[in-house]
Amino acid sequence: MLVRTWNVYHGRTYPKSGRTYLERMVRLVTLDAPDVVALQEVPLWALGRLERWSGMQAAWAITVPSFLGPVARLVTELDPVRVRFTAAGQANALLLNPHFEVEEHRVLVLNPEVPRRDWLFQGRQRRVCQAAGVQAGERFVVANLHATNDQALARVEVGIAAEFVAAADCCILGGDFNVPRYAIPEFSPPIDGIDQLLVKGGRVERGPEPWPLARRRVDGRLLSDHAPVEAVISWT
Repeated sequence: MLVRTWNVYHGRTYPKSGRTYLERMVRLVTLDAPDVVALQEVPLWALGRLERWSGMQAAWAITVPSFLGPVARLVTELDPVRVRFTAAGQANALLLNPHFEVEEHRVLVLNPEVPRRDWLFQGRQRRVCQAAGVQAGERFVVANLHATNDQALARVEVGIAAEFVAAADCCILGGDFNVPRYAIPEFSPPIDGIDQLLVKGGRVERGPEPWPLARRRVDGRLLSDHAPVEAVISWT
């Protein structure tokens, strides 16, 4: 199985420019028919387009609501450098092989101590872990999270996410952990950086490894401030 994770940065470039490339990014990361892609920082206006862009099944979990509705895309594209993520809202998303049977999709809030009014009106992000049970010959769980941009809090949230999927014999836990090289017992070792793909109950045949810069360079800039991380795994 080919598995990837990518914080798509709302389709922005690094350094920021006056254009966004979200559709191009989703098509790029799914072009060679991977089996699982975990995305973070997806604007809400794009959620209904993910299946068409990728040719994969999509499941998502909203982390930041949008107050602009359908006009959020237009406002963001007018000035993607200055417009904040709160204008378009934000979600995590899982893209799954269309031949997989998705048995369930669960979402756990990792920071329930953040009051609802804070993430609705003060721009604080609700952090979640979404987990899908998948039947593909072998049954496994794939989970996707985007932890808080604070290493102390991120360690707690990643640990909570690991407990959320602890009952699964075969599991992929991926996403933007926001803490480098965070190891979890019974899972494969982490890599350098904060974007991770950890595997339990399977064998990592290749990777995890980030894409080379050239693979996501467009018009002299990089797509997103994160590189996609990918791995090839097999179940044992």
